[in-house]
Amino acid sequence: MEKIIILDFGSQYTQLIARKIRELNVYSEIIPFHAPIEITHNVKGIILSGSPYSVIDKDAPQPNLSSVQGKLPILGICYGAQLLAQYGGGTITAAKTREYGRANLKYVDTESPLFSYIKPNSQVWMSHADTISELPSHFSIIASTHNVNIAAYHLQGENTYGIQFHPEVYHSTDGMQLLENFIVTICGCSQNWTPQSFIEATINDLQQKIGNDKVVLGLSGGVDSSVAAVLLHKAIGTALTCIFVDNGVLRKNEFESVLEQYKVLGLNVIGVNAKDTFLDKLQGVSEPEKKRKIIGNTFIEVFDNEAHKLTNITWLAQGTIYPDVIESISVNGPSATIKSHHNVGGLPDFMKLKIVEPLRLLFKDEVRKIGAALQIPAHILSRHPFPGPGLAIRIIGEVTREKVRILQECDAIFIEGLKSHDLYDKVWQAGVVFLPVQSVGVMGDERTYENCVALRAVNSIDGMTADWVHLPYDFLAKISNEIINNVKGVNRVVYDISSKPPATIEWE
Repeated sequence: MEKIIILDFGSQYTQLIARKIRELNVYSEIIPFHAPIEITHNVKGIILSGSPYSVIDKDAPQPNLSSVQGKLPILGICYGAQLLAQYGGGTITAAKTREYGRANLKYVDTESPLFSYIKPNSQVWMSHADTISELPSHFSIIASTHNVNIAAYHLQGENTYGIQFHPEVYHSTDGMQLLENFIVTICGCSQNWTPQSFIEATINDLQQKIGNDKVVLGLSGGVDSSVAAVLLHKAIGTALTCIFVDNGVLRKNEFESVLEQYKVLGLNVIGVNAKDTFLDKLQGVSEPEKKRKIIGNTFIEVFDNEAHKLTNITWLAQGTIYPDVIESISVNGPSATIKSHHNVGGLPDFMKLKIVEPLRLLFKDEVRKIGAALQIPAHILSRHPFPGPGLAIRIIGEVTREKVRILQECDAIFIEGLKSHDLYDKVWQAGVVFLPVQSVGVMGDERTYENCVALRAVNSIDGMTADWVHLPYDFLAKISNEIINNVKGVNRVVYDISSKPPATIEWE
């Protein structure tokens, strides 16, 4: 499998670069800037991402490129371009005027393979405070804007390029053309990474890795674990056993409905009702990360107990996807991670199982494409993402059975409302948050002092960034009215209009 390696310096756009390359049917992989780069026959090129750092800071991230520069094509973007210029002996200075937003290319070297089919005046997106004020003699300028003389350059004698703008964002009108020029023309990628090729390669890999061993998979009812299960079933058939655990913080009636839908897929599924086990352990716990860990650890205990009832199980399959991995690995070390993912990483020694993660390389939208190629029913693939810790992290503060009941009822009204008003498929993820707030209300002639819930609906591609959805006011009014009238214990409904970043999708 051909691949492009992206060195991550902490830019908010790094994941977007990876996704744009994958849209060209070329596999891309993100690694921290300090990770060693393994040059193998299938690595076709290197991209250096942008960064919130300045290259002239004493603590600026400094990768070791000695093993790749001059041997593989390299494209530096923004910080990456400044870094390569600095390495070559150029001068980077703090710009008198920081440049953020739209700009237009005044000059383009149309003979450069990086700028094939890109004409002067093409719009690009700038986001930088420093500028390349002087290039080394063996570097040549291949693009300029009205304000930035060195908007792009080429290191003569090498397939090494730098651009000061961001081609991965949609504001750069010829950004995809530039990336295609680098990936296809300069790196020579064959663009054969498709859903079907992924399925064929993964099934072959699973069959070789697992052989005649038996596998157990924890189903969640979501897209990721469903696609992982079907992919494994295609590879190893009845050697796969699936376990679906009711952790007490699922959506209303979800346990029963999910078990029913898996019958359609022909999977061997065992349902385990462990509501009381989870809810008892969550009693009195308010801290979000502690709740996540309790649910993750309890799931392992329950799952392990059920798995031991099976015979000769060697592997544990998980529906881990690429954003889970990325958010659990920081370019600045573990202390800078946003949150833990209990489906990422190792297992306790007592489980003594090997891990297989067939979707670990994929973003969420790619998982859906694989699912469609596997002919999984559309109503399963269109399901909104749902957090592993479930409603526990949508209850701010302590989780109680009464709060779970209230939130399940509110959530059911909101989700069914989105479906009945043809809004569900126009939203990437939606849910309700139980707030630790009580407010005064009036119902009939009586004063009430009850709970407040927040509706949350966002649009995203892979969950790395998200925008709040502008749901119609009349729809929000209807849902608010329905919740307050039908869910005892709620007298106020609000709507969350925060995007990610700076907020996260989930409140905890």
